[in-house]
Amino acid sequence: MAKAKLEYIWLDGYKPTQSLRSKTKIENNFSGKLEDCDMWSFDGSSTEQAPGGSSDCLLKPVFICPDPARKEGYLVMCEVLNSDGTPHETNGRATIEDDDNDFWFGFEQEYFLWNTETNKPLGFPSNGYPAPQGQYYCSVGAQNAFGREIVEDHLDICLEAGLNVEGINAEVAAGQWEFQIFAKGAKEAGDQIWIARYLLERSGEKYGVSINWHCKPLGNTDWNGSGMHANFSNTALRTAGKKETYDIICQAFAPYVKEHIEVYGADNHLRLTGKHETQAIDQFSYGVSDRGASIRIPIAAVEKGWKGWLEDRRPNSAADPYKVAARIIKTVKTAKI
Repeated sequence: MAKAKLEYIWLDGYKPTQSLRSKTKIENNFSGKLEDCDMWSFDGSSTEQAPGGSSDCLLKPVFICPDPARKEGYLVMCEVLNSDGTPHETNGRATIEDDDNDFWFGFEQEYFLWNTETNKPLGFPSNGYPAPQGQYYCSVGAQNAFGREIVEDHLDICLEAGLNVEGINAEVAAGQWEFQIFAKGAKEAGDQIWIARYLLERSGEKYGVSINWHCKPLGNTDWNGSGMHANFSNTALRTAGKKETYDIICQAFAPYVKEHIEVYGADNHLRLTGKHETQAIDQFSYGVSDRGASIRIPIAAVEKGWKGWLEDRRPNSAADPYKVAARIIKTVKTAKI
């Protein structure tokens, strides 16, 4: 009798930033299909999601892919439900209003590989700083690129898992990297980002390196922070054919700066300063090819006759992609096109 290992993965209730949790379920003769994944439960009192006297929370499987690191292994992303089957208050996925998958998302996930002994990024000396940023972006060479073996390992297992990773690159600061994932559908884009984050954490375990998702782990310095730029489109953007449509959709974001910042990740004021390719946290702007704007209109969309997508540059590296997508969709739907 074949036995499969199903790793049920979910988000806990920690504030202001949720963490990943997981546990293994053994199934006999498992088909590998999502519809054959049973509901499960966990102790919510250990994850800040329930009181001890009524601690059961439910796990609803929503996405499945192979687990390349395990024989007969699968990774199962789950939504957290209350014991009565309603979405838990920590369940950002359930707030996404995109049942027809009209919204496509591509997230650019930045992060730092972190040396737990020095409490600094890989490539940083134990005392002081390396050469100023500039030479590390898309770099090669032992004096520039740090932790490539971890990044390559992560890329391989993501591809083996069937995740739609569209690229990776070294980022502006030493020890800082990025991967990009795209999906036609906001919920699946979020599912794949969370699974990719989980796999990166596990790769870090193997190498004894921590993954730092904080948006400004080096504090008030001249080093870039980390973002999770959200590239998004719907039918209106993909077929617009005129600048006016892009203007109307971009302008729809202006009244909702506060609402977006609330779900774009903790401590974003440290990152969104108006410097280091960001707009100030309390301002809103948009522009063609403008990386200092809140929303960038890619030059490719203009060259294709105003048909394409937009990039919201404000979400930070620790933001929940489900909540980011849900807020973007809600705002875009207010646009009077």
